Formats: sequence, C-alpha cells, structure tokens
Amino acid sequence: MTYLSVNINKIATLRNARGGDLPDVVKSAIKCQLFGADGITIHPRPDQRHITRNDVYNLKEVIKKEYNIEGYPSDNFVKLVIDIMPTQVTLVPDASNIITSNNGWDTVKNYSLLKDIIKEFKKNNIRTSIFVNPKIKMVEGAKLCGTDRIELYTEDYATNYFFNKEKAIAPYLESAKKATEFGLGINAGHDLSLENLEFFAKEIPNLEEVSIGHALISDAIYLGLENTIQMYKRLL
Repeated sequence: MTYLSVNINKIATLRNARGGDLPDVVKSAIKCQLFGADGITIHPRPDQRHITRNDVYNLKEVIKKEYNIEGYPSDNFVKLVIDIMPTQVTLVPDASNIITSNNGWDTVKNYSLLKDIIKEFKKNNIRTSIFVNPKIKMVEGAKLCGTDRIELYTEDYATNYFFNKEKAIAPYLESAKKATEFGLGINAGHDLSLENLEFFAKEIPNLEEVSIGHALISDAIYLGLENTIQMYKRLL
C-alpha cells in the first residue's frame, strides 16, 4: 500500500497572502486526515513564507497519522525536528531563496554532512528520507549515508510524461530497483498529479509514499478537498 501524504504548504501560502487564520492550516490538516490522507507534509522554510514555526508546533498536536517535515538540515532545522519528533524528516538541498525544491542531493559530495545529520535523527528514532534525482550513483550514495528511505524527485517524470511516459519513467524504475536491492524505502514527490500519478504508482515497485501538495490543493479548488484526496487515493 502506498501512502498519500498531503503537503499543506500552499494552504499556508494562501493564509499568509492575507494575514489572519483563513484558511486555517491546523483545521486543514485535521480535515485532510479525516478525508483519507495517510499523512501530512510541511516544509518550514527559514523565511516562513508559508509554514511558520508556530504551525510546526500546532500541527504536532493534531496530526494523528504520519507527520513528515521537509527541509535543509541547518542547525535550526535539526533542532526543530528533534523537538517535534515527527514520523519522518525529508532532507532537501534547497538554498533559502528558491521558490520550491528543484533538485536532489548530490549524496556523494555531501556524504559527510548527510551521514552525520542522519545519525542524529536516527538516534532520536526519527525516520529519515533523502531527496534524490533518479540516478543510480545518487541512490548508492544515499545508502552509504545511512538513510531509511529516498524520495525520488519526480519533476522530470512529470514534464516528460505526456511525450513518452515509458521513457520518462525508465530512470525512476531503475533507481527504485536499486533502492530496493539496498533495502531502502522509496518515496516520491514533486509535480505528481491526477494525470500522471497512476502510471507512476503502478510501475514503481515498493513505492511507500507519495507527497503531493501543489497539484492536489489546486485540484481541490475545483473538485473539493475530500473528493480530491479520494481521487488521488484511488490512483495508488
């Protein structure tokens, strides 16, 4: 069974555009779980452009399923995650000024950093995942770093899906097979949608979780949040 983790960053972005508490991020997380989401994902960036530090703590009280916190492993982020003790931490190589995650880790070049950070999280019984491009060398590096899972960065798949979906998924399939060989769990995320999710989930073996935010929240504007979550769930 592949879990659907709903990324609620965009709900926080909408709230912050006006100020106040509408839409309510905490209430949204409660509703997403009620409507069938298997978990909630957030990415508390240093500039608090969407999810704020207060949100991270407030959500801890209401997330009864999986709580996944994404971020670059700065000292402040590591301290925050250890204080919150989420189900999973997903490490991304984002610079502080980029709009959204746009690349995976170079797990070879950043081996020492990732290994030490992962060791700290695992010491606190927090499951770890590393955001990687679908390249065998990066999967091998992730294994050496000691992570529990990888998250395959799926923008290239989504971009090329309508041109040639078999070709688009090939490097992801190869990487997933190698990850399974290494005993790594497999997550995926970025630009997965109602149009491309079903094929991806069917083709990738041992896919444990997809994290979807932008497309899902956008679809919910037209289709309703409960209906949208159920539509995504049916594709997994």
